[in-house]
Amino acid sequence: MKPIVDKKEIHLAMLGKVEGNGHPYSWSAMFNGYDPDEMVACPYAHPMISEYLDKQPKETLQIPGARVTHVWTDDPKYSESIAKCSLIPNVVNKAEDVIGQVDAVIVPTDKGFEHVERCRPFVEAGIPVFVDKPLVDNAADLAVFSNWVKEGRPIMSSSCMRYAKEFAPYRTSCYELGELRFVNITTPLAWEKYGIHALEGMYPILGPGFISARNTGTIDRNVVHLKHEKGVDVVVIANQDMTYHAMGLMVLIGTKDYAQVSMKDTFYAFQSQLKAFVQYLREGKRPFPFTETEELMKLVIAGIMSREEGGREVLLSEIQ
Repeated sequence: MKPIVDKKEIHLAMLGKVEGNGHPYSWSAMFNGYDPDEMVACPYAHPMISEYLDKQPKETLQIPGARVTHVWTDDPKYSESIAKCSLIPNVVNKAEDVIGQVDAVIVPTDKGFEHVERCRPFVEAGIPVFVDKPLVDNAADLAVFSNWVKEGRPIMSSSCMRYAKEFAPYRTSCYELGELRFVNITTPLAWEKYGIHALEGMYPILGPGFISARNTGTIDRNVVHLKHEKGVDVVVIANQDMTYHAMGLMVLIGTKDYAQVSMKDTFYAFQSQLKAFVQYLREGKRPFPFTETEELMKLVIAGIMSREEGGREVLLSEIQ
């Protein structure tokens, strides 16, 4: 494999900001460092961001070899705020202004139905793109991204939960549990935005092979039963007003034993996710196949379809 970007320092653009999502602040800080006074005083950044950034040793806070040099958001007040907090030297008036100025772009927004159009100018310009979760929330947009990747466009998307260090032992082996029979994992907030956190938290443990999804809940209280070809039943709970601390509470039950585990170190998961993108740019090798992202997006879409169709079991094979 050859590098996608062959430079000593990779220049990145952070493009987009939506309500309730502070990733442009925290993700930029993981590359650039940050101004502690600006970050804690900023009304647009979640207070948790300052808390977990402040806990990090300065020598390990920043991802080496890459820097966010440009920022654009849908509202200029956010652009200026993010630039001050996360030490970004250039604020642009239009997202497309970064074309020719950066080596890759990050789209840190979590509305899947917007991502095709947010990414299109950069994909068509040949610029590598990292997209926040979920990549999409409908089949038509998934087809667009799948076609782009088939054309060789460098696009990557994931949930940070794929990189949660607390889940790492079970991604390596569940031998002591026997053959898995049941997995339960939770997330607060909406299925459309946050269901992917729960899905991608458990997915690397089971691997590909999901058959169907059945959502017997409501738009605020999603209860999604997934079937896997290995004979494992998975129940994912995405509850709108459940405590944020319910993010990534997982139970694994096998034929010999069980395990309970939860994600605690948010910073580690986020930083590892971004490091994986930088490594992809440097090596040209994906950290995991895009087919996994496709299957995960089909699970998101099937969960929405099932809920809207009264709890019908939706086969992933229906989603083309």
